[in-house]
Amino acid sequence: MEIGISTFAETTPDALTGKTVSHAERLRQIVEEIKLADAVGLDVYGVGEHHREDYAASVPSVVLAAAAMQTKQIRLTSAVTVLSSDDPVRVFQQFATLDGLSNGRAEIMAGRGSFIESFPLFGNNLNDYDALFEEKLDLLLNLQENEIVTSSGHFRPSIQERGIYPRPVQEKLPIWVASGGTPQSAIRAATLGLPLTLAIIGGSPLYFARIVQLYYDVAKKAGHDISKLRVASHSHGFIADTTELAVEQFFPSTAAAMTKLGRERGWAPYAREAFDDARSLEGALYVGDVDTVAKKIIYLYEHVGISRFFLHMPVGSMPHDQIMHAIELLGTKVAPIVREEVARLKNR
Repeated sequence: MEIGISTFAETTPDALTGKTVSHAERLRQIVEEIKLADAVGLDVYGVGEHHREDYAASVPSVVLAAAAMQTKQIRLTSAVTVLSSDDPVRVFQQFATLDGLSNGRAEIMAGRGSFIESFPLFGNNLNDYDALFEEKLDLLLNLQENEIVTSSGHFRPSIQERGIYPRPVQEKLPIWVASGGTPQSAIRAATLGLPLTLAIIGGSPLYFARIVQLYYDVAKKAGHDISKLRVASHSHGFIADTTELAVEQFFPSTAAAMTKLGRERGWAPYAREAFDDARSLEGALYVGDVDTVAKKIIYLYEHVGISRFFLHMPVGSMPHDQIMHAIELLGTKVAPIVREEVARLKNR
């Protein structure tokens, strides 16, 4: 059971002070977070790609590379790379470079993205949303398998027997498919034999149990060794010394960020009642003290079947010292509880 952190490098105004950190400062904070996550024994840290004023990381591979030379064990991944609007060759080269700098700790989490800003920015048509991802994922997998590549497609100029360098340290650069939980995404990942990351950020996480089962069923029918496949969850949350403090610190920024997104997408304002409901055992928010969060991760493992858990924090901007303390608690307190219980469940 792997446990880690993901972030979108938020640079929204602080919900309590109104102050906004610069993009540069937030990027430097992320490097410090990754260093701490490595020091306290977390397994993975993911940085998401966005092209908006309220997020600082448009090139996750560069942020991760800054941390690669200052860490030893932690795996470094995008969360996600918006593959539909990027060039798979450049994506592969960037993460192969990261793999060299980290001595074999790089991963790619490829997705279509939940925001659309990158499509017009890089000259892509939103009407090609699905087709772009399928074609570019196919090329990325070609690059993963082959040093000398030949490829043709509709959206990118063809490649005729060209070498793609540098090559990664790992025999194969891990490529995960990120999904919001649609059956189609699970089927795609399963058919290709790729690990799957599910964004479990609303509703009941138990819904995703059938998505995970579908994933394994399809993968088995496709002839893949399902014992080697993995499923991760990406879920919002926060840890403090007490549950009351975690709620007090996490709710204002979360409510501000979710309400802002809601205005853009036609959602209702984020309500405290919804927040509290989601903190229940069967809810999608992992907010509380050490025991509360550990219990919820174990519950997700038992009932959904994940093998990697990303705690995504913050959702809006929060004081950096609060995030650092939460990372310390996740690594030194929560992770050992979860790993011990998962080992016991496997051996019973």
